[in-house]
Amino acid sequence: MDASENEVKLTVQEQKVLALMAEGKLCSEMAEELSLTEQTIKWYRMRLRAKFKASTSSAVIRQAMKLGLL
Repeated sequence: MDASENEVKLTVQEQKVLALMAEGKLCSEMAEELSLTEQTIKWYRMRLRAKFKASTSSAVIRQAMKLGLL
């Protein structure tokens, strides 16, 4: 089931994590770049999967691109 544009509301931090995911960054790289812990990055990734109703990170990225969020 795809998320519609009206359903997906991202925080500024989620937008940053999403952009870094799309660049293919590892959790450790994202954590360093955003000055967060790897656990926090993993939490953001989990939240993004939930918001986009996606089971994988690549599905999140595809959906975000489809919705014009990337």
